[in-house]
Amino acid sequence: MADQWIEETLYDNWGQRFRVKQELARTTSPFQDIVVFESESHGRVLLLDGVVQITEGDEFVYQEMLTHVPLFTHAAPRNVLIIGAGDGGVLRRVLEHPGVEKAVMVEIDGAVIELSKKYLPNIAGDAWNDPRAEVIVGDGIDYVTRAADASFDAIIVDSTDPIGVGEVLFTDSFYEHCARVLTAEGLIVNQCGVPFMQADELHETSLRRAKFFPHVSAYVAAVPTYVGGFMTLGIASKGKSPAGQDVAAVRVRAEAAGILGKTQYWTPEIHVGAFNLPPYIAKHLPADKA
Repeated sequence: MADQWIEETLYDNWGQRFRVKQELARTTSPFQDIVVFESESHGRVLLLDGVVQITEGDEFVYQEMLTHVPLFTHAAPRNVLIIGAGDGGVLRRVLEHPGVEKAVMVEIDGAVIELSKKYLPNIAGDAWNDPRAEVIVGDGIDYVTRAADASFDAIIVDSTDPIGVGEVLFTDSFYEHCARVLTAEGLIVNQCGVPFMQADELHETSLRRAKFFPHVSAYVAAVPTYVGGFMTLGIASKGKSPAGQDVAAVRVRAEAAGILGKTQYWTPEIHVGAFNLPPYIAKHLPADKA
């Protein structure tokens, strides 16, 4: 029998493909095409509209960096808003922080949550049942628009690229409302693409956030299945600049939280060093206002 392959369709001139052991689910929700399959190399893989979102093999890189960096950058995050992240991996990492009292997750596509619970249970673990978690199937834009002023310390946006269902999460209006619902020291993080292939995404998103946040920066993570080199994670803060943190201070907090030594990618050294950007990435960021 011939091998079965699934090819990612993010770019029309470059890509990657996976040899499939078994296709587990294929459906079309009201928002997007969803495929879950078992690969030979990366474990189970989730694709949305033909684009790799997460794999069991390397999900820890993206999830740890998207979560631990902002939560150890903020002095004392208690209330966290997660937009997207239907696989539950970000929710799991947020809840690893004992100081977090409430984590609200708003995912627009309930089918992603249900398929992740069924076919990717190890990514979220027991996070779905944590009493601190509130999981809402709904529109993240609408939620932020209606949320009270200064109701969250951190916002983590785990979205698709700014096309299709994810496009509205990259607008001026969205970032303006995010700034409003964040506390005085609040910050927001979201993926800004692979700048070797998607430089406009980092550049335009950073300019938009700079209208509402005094500190706009980015840090990098090397996620094997996000092809093209470093993935950038954009971070904007109402308080202190997230760049130039102290490794020893981050280590003290990670040890107190019980997270130090339990991660596979994030460390205090990686946390601080990830803000040291290569020039080809740094040139797409606006100058800090402070």
